[in-house]
Amino acid sequence: MKKENNHQQETTSSLIPSNNSEELRIAKFIAQRTEYSRRDAEALVQQGRVVVNGETLHELGHKVNPNQDQIMLDGVLLSSQKPRTKIWTFYKPQGLVTTHKDPQNRETVFDYLKSKGLNQAISIGRLDLNSEGLLILTNNSEFSHYAESPQTEWKRCYKVRVFGKNIPLDKLLNLKKGITIDSIHYKGIDVELLDHKSFDQSSNQWLLVTLVEGKNREIRNVMEYFGLRVNRLIRVSYGPFDLGDLRPGEIKKIDIKSIPEIQSIVF
Repeated sequence: MKKENNHQQETTSSLIPSNNSEELRIAKFIAQRTEYSRRDAEALVQQGRVVVNGETLHELGHKVNPNQDQIMLDGVLLSSQKPRTKIWTFYKPQGLVTTHKDPQNRETVFDYLKSKGLNQAISIGRLDLNSEGLLILTNNSEFSHYAESPQTEWKRCYKVRVFGKNIPLDKLLNLKKGITIDSIHYKGIDVELLDHKSFDQSSNQWLLVTLVEGKNREIRNVMEYFGLRVNRLIRVSYGPFDLGDLRPGEIKKIDIKSIPEIQSIVF
């Protein structure tokens, strides 16, 4: 795995507490309840702006219990507030599995995120080992369930490079009606030919594929059914989120207020 380059976007290490009754280091607690990063929260403590149970705090290693302690920042009570929803976009590189523990001991997405300070991120959906591109991360499990739900009908868009020949484009265009393969029904799939080259020759072709469901290995299975081998698959958007100019391995914190579609969900 290559080291992250200088284009690494802003990240933060504050995610969901495993249990609200557990004690947390003060900087982590502040980061969960505010827009401050842990490093910024530590600076707030050093500046004497944090008060715990009536006493100004200066010790960075101090732990607090959100259910028992009164924690105030600049006179505002934090311990009665819910953790703020936070969302990140991540360019998942090839070679990472989207699971917390891999029986084959391969590097996981969450191993990688932990090395960047994101210790308990929830991923919205998955990308398999050889797929890459947009993976949405959050600290809000309810938002994660909402985004993944078929009822939400968020479209997933992929750039897909396939290899094959003699496959008429009209068969791919007919996928808008859906298709059943090996007793598994896939809802409508929108396919656009990006290369504008003929399938009459053996060559790589780039497609833009849009799904509304996203079943396990859906694109690979459907393309294989038509004799096409997927040799690169990049997710470029998921609902209102897109990959933008992220490079493999980069993480970007999202300004939730900039995405109207989700404000009523996460606030």
